[in-house]
Amino acid sequence: MLRVHGLDLSYFTGKLEAYLRAKGLPYELVPMDTRSFRRCARITGVAQMPQLEFPDGEWLTDSTRIIEHFETQAAGPAIYPEDLALCFIAHLLEDFGDEWLWRPAMHYRWSFASDARLLSEKLARSMMRDVPLPLLLRRWLIGSRQRRLFVRNDGVNRQTAAAVEQVYLDVLDAMQSCLSTRPYLLGARPTQADFGMFGSMFRHFASDPTPARIMQQRSPAVRQWVNRMWEIRPEQFERQSLPSTLPQGLDRMICLVCEDYLPYLDANERALEAHKHRVSWPCKGVVFNTPVNRYRVWCLQRLRKRYQALDSAARSRVDDWLHASNPALGDLAVGLLRRSAGPVAHVIAVPTGTHPVNSHWHRGGAFVQ
Repeated sequence: MLRVHGLDLSYFTGKLEAYLRAKGLPYELVPMDTRSFRRCARITGVAQMPQLEFPDGEWLTDSTRIIEHFETQAAGPAIYPEDLALCFIAHLLEDFGDEWLWRPAMHYRWSFASDARLLSEKLARSMMRDVPLPLLLRRWLIGSRQRRLFVRNDGVNRQTAAAVEQVYLDVLDAMQSCLSTRPYLLGARPTQADFGMFGSMFRHFASDPTPARIMQQRSPAVRQWVNRMWEIRPEQFERQSLPSTLPQGLDRMICLVCEDYLPYLDANERALEAHKHRVSWPCKGVVFNTPVNRYRVWCLQRLRKRYQALDSAARSRVDDWLHASNPALGDLAVGLLRRSAGPVAHVIAVPTGTHPVNSHWHRGGAFVQ
């Protein structure tokens, strides 16, 4: 049986668990504490959760690469669309869900008093259960650390908080327009786009009190989709056809990717190219300033390589879809995807995804939530 080392409060653990359940791959969730977190990091060289341990002693890290591994090597119903252009769009949406929703997920969990009290209590009793300190002190330590690293250090403050919350609202509205007419984002069966959006929507937005109330009131179809994604099993969708063309209602989501996420990835990559440690970029009328994120440089390079590997017909279809909702934003997105990667490609430490991983690369730090 596979062993998922993670937490039942964790963004990316939830994404991976949902995928394994949908594929019919039996697994055991092994709850992490601080000692086991350090142990897993020593084994793989990557300080993050979840980490996947195979019965033969091999390990995989990073939910996106784990899914890619199983889609190419494991049995079970496929989630990658066979149409290459649509598969690229699904990869783009998976990356968007993974990375762009991280900031609002952290903000709602740690900036709102009731949410922070609840989650600091849960983490103090789970992740920090092996720390020999009184519960009250463990709660204070975890709350203080998370707010410092994942809120203030990620550019969330009085000037930017409303924009961060608007990111969540905009994505809810875009998903509602998709899911009000079909069970999954691209059609009758889930794709990597669904699993990319699921991590934050399940373990944060649908579970933490403040964003959960907003989801239920504003986007009930998204709430139903969260339940559907967690309960899905292979026999429930394996006879449905994989999507083969871009469905109606997805233009709002693609517009958000082109307007908000891709310009950030571009600014982040350019900052690293310029050997800067911080990056500034505008979003929703305010300017954010955050540390340069090396992992997201790798994300952009990976998207670019996928796009440039498409044949001319598939690239043309992707270009048309990116231009459909807003031609100006489509031009920016296509230009970014067509551009050649700079010298930064030679300095990014990218993991092999298997044990041993000789890399300091990681998505975040300890207690990634």
